[in-house]
Amino acid sequence: MSSARLEARVIGRVQGVGYRWWVRRRAEELGLTGWVMNESDERSVRVVAEGPADRLDVLERHLRRGPDGARVDEVEATRSAASGSHAAFEIHRP
Repeated sequence: MSSARLEARVIGRVQGVGYRWWVRRRAEELGLTGWVMNESDERSVRVVAEGPADRLDVLERHLRRGPDGARVDEVEATRSAASGSHAAFEIHRP
């Protein structure tokens, strides 16, 4: 199965509520690679994930829901070809 890339900006109450750790767990469960990082605006999180398109669909649905304590107002998502440059799914620091 060919790999694709999901780039998403999740906006809402997504910082300080464990959102990055929650995304990492979901991505690892799905066998995806990439990263998640808080944005400097203190109200959004950036996600880059690569893997099979159907698994990225599942992750995107998770991103729109978020963990308990989070409030997702908007998800801006785009798809492209995978770069293949990620070995695991990591939490990056801004």
